Amino acid sequence: MGDRDTSNYSEVTDFILIGFRVRLELHILLFLLFLLVYTMVLLGNIGMMAIIVTDPQLNTPMYFFLGNLSFIDLFYSSVIAPKAMINFWSESKSISFAGCLTQHFLFALFIVTEGFLLAAMAYDRFIAICNPLLYSVLMSTRLCTQLVGASYFCGCITSVLQTSMTFTLSYCASRAIDHFYCDTRPLERISCSDLFINKMVSFTLSCIIILPTVVVIVISYMYIVSAVLKIHSTEGRKKAFSTCSSHLGVVSVLYGAVFFMYLTPNRFPELSKVASLCYTLVTPMLNPLIYSLRNKDVKEAFKKILEKKNTIL
Repeated sequence: MGDRDTSNYSEVTDFILIGFRVRLELHILLFLLFLLVYTMVLLGNIGMMAIIVTDPQLNTPMYFFLGNLSFIDLFYSSVIAPKAMINFWSESKSISFAGCLTQHFLFALFIVTEGFLLAAMAYDRFIAICNPLLYSVLMSTRLCTQLVGASYFCGCITSVLQTSMTFTLSYCASRAIDHFYCDTRPLERISCSDLFINKMVSFTLSCIIILPTVVVIVISYMYIVSAVLKIHSTEGRKKAFSTCSSHLGVVSVLYGAVFFMYLTPNRFPELSKVASLCYTLVTPMLNPLIYSLRNKDVKEAFKKILEKKNTIL
């Protein structure tokens, strides 16, 4: 890749995360907002994992996937939120080159893994509703573990490729990243390298990630809807749809925010930041709420924990 202006090149040791371009007095409000949302992310996802681990009745494929979803949500929000909150009080707002690379790698790893995991969860719901008698045989512990492992593997490979391509660029124009974390598009904006190969690789990776996962989700729900419509009782239909509504809500929020961010033109960076905020913090906050509020098993397991606590006290 050729440099557009090698005369200005110098080895980059750190970057500056500009964050949100708002008045100084609004930084306190944003800090409190980040703190509130991140606290809810921690409580919600740690609580969900604790409920799933402690209740034997939740030892099913669906909750195995849900526990992994909570783990992913917890960690990729933790990659972003603490540094963003520190920068609200920092004058330099700097992040080391190694720190930026690590943040980029971990976030890409977890967000891609979540996409594949949501596809695996859609397949799980398809088997549960369309082949209920064979569910325990088809969705074995081994298959569930393989699906989760494959999700992490795909996330890791994608992250290695994307991160290595991004951080071998020449950053000779500026060190200031117009974002609140290290993401590919803002980093490419400050690069003075030829971005053609990078953009082709990013587009190819996006197609490899998004198309298969969306196809699996859409086809699974086409079969699910067809099967549910064949159920004669209204109560049966409601029960079948209730097992899928939470998953559909999570998929809609995540993919909606991702599509909005990547379809936003580069000349509107603030809109991209808002969309990024949705899937870096808002989505991990909403996921445990969506699953707990609309799920009878989780609510009953939570009641059992509270009853045990009251008995001990």
